[in-house]
Amino acid sequence: MLALLCGGQGLLSADMFGLVADRPEAATIFEEATRLLGEDPRHLVQNTTSDRLATNRTSQILSVTAALTMHACIQDALPEQLAVTGYSVGEMAAWSVAGIWTATTALRLTDKRARAMDVAGGVGGRLGYVRGLPRLAIERLTERHHCAIAITNPGDLFVIGGREPDVIAVCAAALAAGAVRADLLAVKIASHTGHLATAVAPLRAALAAEISAGPVTGRLLLAGGDGERVVASATAAAKLAAQVATPVDWATTLEVLSESGVDRALDLGPGHALADMARAVLPECYAADAFHSIEGIRKWLTSV
Repeated sequence: MLALLCGGQGLLSADMFGLVADRPEAATIFEEATRLLGEDPRHLVQNTTSDRLATNRTSQILSVTAALTMHACIQDALPEQLAVTGYSVGEMAAWSVAGIWTATTALRLTDKRARAMDVAGGVGGRLGYVRGLPRLAIERLTERHHCAIAITNPGDLFVIGGREPDVIAVCAAALAAGAVRADLLAVKIASHTGHLATAVAPLRAALAAEISAGPVTGRLLLAGGDGERVVASATAAAKLAAQVATPVDWATTLEVLSESGVDRALDLGPGHALADMARAVLPECYAADAFHSIEGIRKWLTSV
Protein backbone atom coordinates (compact mmCIF):
# COMPACT_ATOMS: atom_id res chain seq x y z
CA MET A 1 0.00 0.00 0.00
CA LEU A 2 1.11 3.54 -0.77
CA ALA A 3 1.38 6.23 1.90
CA LEU A 4 1.38 9.97 1.26
CA LEU A 5 3.42 11.98 3.76
CA CYS A 6 2.63 15.68 4.23
CA GLY A 7 5.57 17.71 5.46
CA GLY A 8 5.80 20.20 8.30
CA GLN A 9 7.67 23.47 8.47
CA GLY A 10 10.64 22.10 6.61
CA LEU A 11 12.92 23.31 3.87
CA LEU A 12 11.37 26.31 2.15
CA SER A 13 13.25 27.25 -0.98
CA ALA A 14 12.93 29.46 -4.03
CA ASP A 15 12.14 26.48 -6.23
CA MET A 16 9.79 24.63 -3.86
CA PHE A 17 6.85 25.08 -6.27
CA GLY A 18 8.86 24.34 -9.40
CA LEU A 19 6.96 21.19 -10.37
CA VAL A 20 3.48 22.58 -9.74
CA ALA A 21 3.72 26.33 -10.38
CA ASP A 22 2.05 26.29 -13.80
CA ARG A 23 -0.26 23.32 -13.33
CA PRO A 24 -3.97 24.20 -13.69
CA GLU A 25 -4.87 21.62 -11.02
CA ALA A 26 -3.08 23.75 -8.42
CA ALA A 27 -4.54 27.12 -9.43
CA THR A 28 -7.33 27.40 -6.83
CA ILE A 29 -4.96 26.38 -4.04
CA PHE A 30 -2.48 29.06 -5.04
CA GLU A 31 -5.32 31.58 -5.18
CA GLU A 32 -6.36 30.84 -1.59
CA ALA A 33 -2.76 30.93 -0.37
CA THR A 34 -2.32 34.26 -2.13
CA ARG A 35 -5.39 35.64 -0.37
CA LEU A 36 -4.03 34.57 3.02
CA LEU A 37 -0.44 35.69 2.48
CA GLY A 38 -1.19 38.86 0.55
CA GLU A 39 1.22 37.70 -2.16
CA ASP A 40 1.38 34.80 -4.58
CA PRO A 41 3.42 32.09 -2.79
CA ARG A 42 5.23 31.29 -6.05
CA HIS A 43 6.55 34.83 -6.11
CA LEU A 44 7.01 35.08 -2.36
CA VAL A 45 9.49 32.21 -2.09
CA GLN A 46 11.61 33.70 -4.87
CA ASN A 47 11.60 37.32 -3.78
CA THR A 48 11.73 37.53 -0.01
CA THR A 49 14.21 37.01 2.79
CA SER A 50 14.80 33.77 4.63
CA ASP A 51 13.70 35.52 7.82
CA ARG A 52 10.27 36.19 6.39
CA LEU A 53 9.94 32.63 5.12
CA ALA A 54 10.75 31.40 8.63
CA THR A 55 7.97 33.48 10.18
CA ASN A 56 5.60 31.00 11.81
CA ARG A 57 2.40 31.89 9.97
CA THR A 58 4.08 32.30 6.57
CA SER A 59 6.01 29.07 6.97
CA GLN A 60 2.93 27.07 7.94
CA ILE A 61 0.83 28.33 5.03
CA LEU A 62 3.64 27.74 2.53
CA SER A 63 4.29 24.25 3.85
CA VAL A 64 0.65 23.20 3.61
CA THR A 65 0.36 24.83 0.18
CA ALA A 66 3.29 22.72 -1.02
CA ALA A 67 1.68 19.43 0.02
CA LEU A 68 -1.79 20.37 -1.23
CA THR A 69 -0.66 21.56 -4.66
CA MET A 70 1.42 18.44 -5.16
CA HIS A 71 -1.53 16.25 -4.22
CA ALA A 72 -3.84 18.16 -6.57
CA CYS A 73 -1.50 17.45 -9.48
CA ILE A 74 -1.25 13.70 -8.89
CA GLN A 75 -4.56 12.75 -7.28
CA ASP A 76 -6.07 11.13 -10.37
CA ALA A 77 -3.05 8.81 -10.60
CA LEU A 78 -3.37 7.62 -7.00
CA PRO A 79 -4.52 4.10 -6.13
CA GLU A 80 -7.98 3.55 -4.68
CA GLN A 81 -6.51 2.48 -1.35
CA LEU A 82 -3.81 4.50 0.35
CA ALA A 83 -2.65 5.78 3.72
CA VAL A 84 -1.95 9.40 4.55
CA THR A 85 -0.44 11.18 7.51
CA GLY A 86 1.21 14.51 8.27
CA TYR A 87 4.15 15.75 10.26
CA SER A 88 3.23 18.65 12.57
CA VAL A 89 1.35 21.23 10.47
CA GLY A 90 1.39 18.66 7.67
CA GLU A 91 -1.59 17.07 9.40
CA MET A 92 -3.69 19.97 8.12
CA ALA A 93 -2.88 18.92 4.57
CA ALA A 94 -3.30 15.22 5.40
CA TRP A 95 -6.88 15.77 6.54
CA SER A 96 -7.63 17.39 3.19
CA VAL A 97 -5.99 14.54 1.27
CA ALA A 98 -8.14 12.15 3.32
CA GLY A 99 -11.26 14.03 2.21
CA ILE A 100 -12.34 15.49 5.55
CA TRP A 101 -12.12 19.03 4.26
CA THR A 102 -11.20 20.81 1.05
CA ALA A 103 -7.80 22.22 0.26
CA THR A 104 -9.19 25.72 0.65
CA THR A 105 -10.55 24.89 4.08
CA ALA A 106 -7.24 23.30 5.06
CA LEU A 107 -5.42 26.53 4.25
CA ARG A 108 -7.93 28.69 6.14
CA LEU A 109 -7.60 26.45 9.19
CA THR A 110 -3.82 26.48 8.89
CA ASP A 111 -3.99 30.26 9.04
CA LYS A 112 -6.10 30.05 12.22
CA ARG A 113 -3.74 27.47 13.68
CA ALA A 114 -0.72 29.68 13.07
CA ARG A 115 -2.40 32.78 14.46
CA ALA A 116 -3.49 30.96 17.62
CA MET A 117 0.03 29.64 18.10
CA ASP A 118 1.55 33.09 17.64
CA VAL A 119 -0.78 34.57 20.26
CA ALA A 120 -0.03 31.77 22.71
CA GLY A 121 3.70 31.60 22.07
CA GLY A 122 4.42 35.26 21.91
CA VAL A 123 8.03 35.96 21.01
CA GLY A 124 11.23 34.22 21.96
CA GLY A 125 10.28 30.58 21.32
CA ARG A 126 12.39 28.27 19.17
CA LEU A 127 12.86 24.70 18.02
CA GLY A 128 16.19 22.94 17.78
CA TYR A 129 17.33 19.40 17.17
CA VAL A 130 19.71 16.86 18.64
CA ARG A 131 20.91 13.73 16.85
CA GLY A 132 22.85 10.86 18.33
CA LEU A 133 21.96 10.78 22.03
CA PRO A 134 19.52 8.35 23.68
CA ARG A 135 16.12 9.60 24.80
CA LEU A 136 16.98 9.46 28.50
CA ALA A 137 19.94 11.78 27.96
CA ILE A 138 17.77 14.21 25.99
CA GLU A 139 15.12 14.19 28.71
CA ARG A 140 17.71 15.06 31.33
CA LEU A 141 19.13 17.90 29.24
CA THR A 142 15.75 19.41 28.39
CA GLU A 143 14.65 19.24 32.01
CA ARG A 144 17.85 20.89 33.17
CA HIS A 145 17.43 23.75 30.69
CA HIS A 146 13.65 24.21 30.96
CA CYS A 147 12.87 22.82 27.51
CA ALA A 148 10.89 19.83 26.28
CA ILE A 149 11.04 17.15 23.60
CA ALA A 150 8.71 18.36 20.86
CA ILE A 151 9.12 15.59 18.26
CA THR A 152 10.61 12.11 18.43
CA ASN A 153 11.99 10.96 15.08
CA PRO A 154 13.68 7.69 14.07
CA GLY A 155 17.39 7.23 14.61
CA ASP A 156 17.80 9.12 17.88
CA LEU A 157 16.77 12.39 16.26
CA PHE A 158 14.87 14.66 18.62
CA VAL A 159 13.33 18.08 18.09
CA ILE A 160 13.33 20.18 21.23
CA GLY A 161 11.37 23.32 22.05
CA GLY A 162 11.53 26.16 24.53
CA ARG A 163 12.79 29.69 24.87
CA GLU A 164 15.54 30.32 22.34
CA PRO A 165 18.39 30.79 24.90
CA ASP A 166 17.34 27.56 26.62
CA VAL A 167 17.26 25.63 23.32
CA ILE A 168 20.73 26.95 22.50
CA ALA A 169 21.91 25.74 25.90
CA VAL A 170 20.48 22.26 25.28
CA CYS A 171 22.22 22.07 21.90
CA ALA A 172 25.55 23.08 23.41
CA ALA A 173 25.21 20.61 26.27
CA ALA A 174 24.21 17.84 23.86
CA LEU A 175 27.29 18.38 21.71
CA ALA A 176 29.46 18.33 24.82
CA ALA A 177 27.81 15.03 25.79
CA GLY A 178 28.67 13.42 22.46
CA ALA A 179 25.74 14.23 20.17
CA VAL A 180 26.49 13.80 16.47
CA ARG A 181 24.77 17.08 15.67
CA ALA A 182 22.73 19.69 17.47
CA ASP A 183 21.56 23.10 16.31
CA LEU A 184 18.65 25.49 15.98
CA LEU A 185 15.89 24.96 13.43
CA ALA A 186 14.35 27.81 11.48
CA VAL A 187 11.04 27.43 13.36
CA LYS A 188 10.79 30.37 15.74
CA ILE A 189 8.07 29.07 18.03
CA ALA A 190 8.07 26.30 20.65
CA SER A 191 5.64 24.02 18.79
CA HIS A 192 4.39 20.82 20.45
CA THR A 193 5.32 21.98 23.94
CA GLY A 194 3.38 23.36 26.86
CA HIS A 195 4.43 26.88 25.83
CA LEU A 196 1.49 26.82 23.40
CA ALA A 197 -1.16 25.44 25.75
CA THR A 198 -3.45 28.46 25.36
CA ALA A 199 -3.62 27.92 21.60
CA VAL A 200 -5.49 24.63 21.97
CA ALA A 201 -8.98 25.90 22.87
CA PRO A 202 -9.40 28.42 20.02
CA LEU A 203 -7.98 25.96 17.52
CA ARG A 204 -10.28 23.20 18.76
CA ALA A 205 -13.28 25.47 18.22
CA ALA A 206 -12.13 26.41 14.71
CA LEU A 207 -11.60 22.77 13.71
CA ALA A 208 -14.90 21.60 15.20
CA ALA A 209 -16.80 24.14 13.11
CA GLU A 210 -15.45 22.60 9.89
CA ILE A 211 -15.95 18.88 10.60
CA SER A 212 -18.78 17.16 8.75
CA ALA A 213 -17.53 13.65 7.99
CA GLY A 214 -14.64 11.26 8.41
CA PRO A 215 -12.08 10.18 5.83
CA VAL A 216 -13.46 9.07 2.49
CA THR A 217 -13.55 5.39 1.55
CA GLY A 218 -10.13 4.07 0.70
CA ARG A 219 -8.19 6.63 2.75
CA LEU A 220 -6.45 5.39 5.89
CA LEU A 221 -5.71 8.56 7.85
CA LEU A 222 -3.25 8.26 10.70
CA ALA A 223 -2.61 10.93 13.31
CA GLY A 224 0.94 12.18 12.89
CA GLY A 225 1.43 12.47 16.63
CA ASP A 226 1.16 8.77 17.46
CA GLY A 227 -0.12 6.85 14.44
CA GLU A 228 -3.64 6.36 15.78
CA ARG A 229 -6.21 5.84 13.03
CA VAL A 230 -8.60 8.75 12.53
CA VAL A 231 -12.13 7.37 12.31
CA ALA A 232 -14.43 9.72 14.19
CA SER A 233 -13.19 13.06 12.93
CA ALA A 234 -15.04 15.10 15.55
CA THR A 235 -13.14 13.31 18.32
CA ALA A 236 -9.91 13.40 16.37
CA ALA A 237 -10.26 17.16 15.85
CA ALA A 238 -9.81 17.73 19.57
CA LYS A 239 -6.63 15.67 19.42
CA LEU A 240 -5.45 17.55 16.34
CA ALA A 241 -5.91 20.83 18.20
CA ALA A 242 -4.06 19.55 21.24
CA GLN A 243 -1.17 18.52 18.99
CA VAL A 244 0.19 22.08 18.90
CA ALA A 245 1.01 21.84 22.61
CA THR A 246 1.84 18.13 22.99
CA PRO A 247 4.78 16.06 21.74
CA VAL A 248 4.72 14.35 18.35
CA ASP A 249 5.98 10.77 18.13
CA TRP A 250 6.74 10.52 14.41
CA ALA A 251 8.87 7.42 14.90
CA THR A 252 5.83 5.52 16.16
CA THR A 253 3.68 6.87 13.31
CA LEU A 254 6.12 5.46 10.77
CA GLU A 255 6.10 2.10 12.55
CA VAL A 256 2.29 2.03 12.44
CA LEU A 257 2.39 2.77 8.71
CA SER A 258 4.64 -0.23 8.18
CA GLU A 259 2.47 -2.44 10.37
CA SER A 260 -0.60 -1.31 8.38
CA GLY A 261 0.79 -2.78 5.18
CA VAL A 262 2.45 0.31 3.73
CA ASP A 263 5.46 -0.69 1.64
CA ARG A 264 6.14 2.54 -0.28
CA ALA A 265 5.64 6.21 0.40
CA LEU A 266 5.72 9.56 -1.35
CA ASP A 267 6.78 12.64 0.59
CA LEU A 268 4.63 15.47 -0.81
CA GLY A 269 6.96 18.06 0.68
CA PRO A 270 8.14 20.62 1.23
CA GLY A 271 11.63 19.19 0.99
CA HIS A 272 12.60 15.58 1.53
CA ALA A 273 13.00 15.21 5.30
CA LEU A 274 10.06 12.83 5.68
CA ALA A 275 11.29 10.59 2.87
CA ASP A 276 14.72 10.44 4.48
CA MET A 277 13.26 9.43 7.83
CA ALA A 278 10.72 6.99 6.38
CA ARG A 279 13.43 4.90 4.73
CA ALA A 280 14.29 3.60 8.19
CA VAL A 281 11.08 1.53 8.20
CA LEU A 282 9.64 1.57 4.66
CA PRO A 283 11.43 -0.22 1.82
CA GLU A 284 10.61 2.28 -0.93
CA CYS A 285 10.21 5.96 -0.26
CA TYR A 286 10.75 9.02 -2.44
CA ALA A 287 10.31 12.74 -2.10
CA ALA A 288 8.21 14.45 -4.76
CA ASP A 289 10.93 17.03 -5.28
CA ALA A 290 13.36 14.25 -6.26
CA PHE A 291 11.45 13.83 -9.52
CA HIS A 292 12.01 16.03 -12.55
CA SER A 293 8.33 16.36 -13.45
CA ILE A 294 4.78 15.65 -12.36
CA GLU A 295 4.62 13.11 -15.17
CA GLY A 296 7.55 11.28 -13.60
CA ILE A 297 5.74 11.06 -10.27
CA ARG A 298 2.57 9.86 -11.95
CA LYS A 299 4.51 7.18 -13.82
CA TRP A 300 6.03 5.95 -10.56
CA LEU A 301 2.62 5.89 -8.88
CA THR A 302 1.12 3.74 -11.61
CA SER A 303 4.13 1.45 -11.99
CA VAL A 304 2.93 -1.01 -9.35
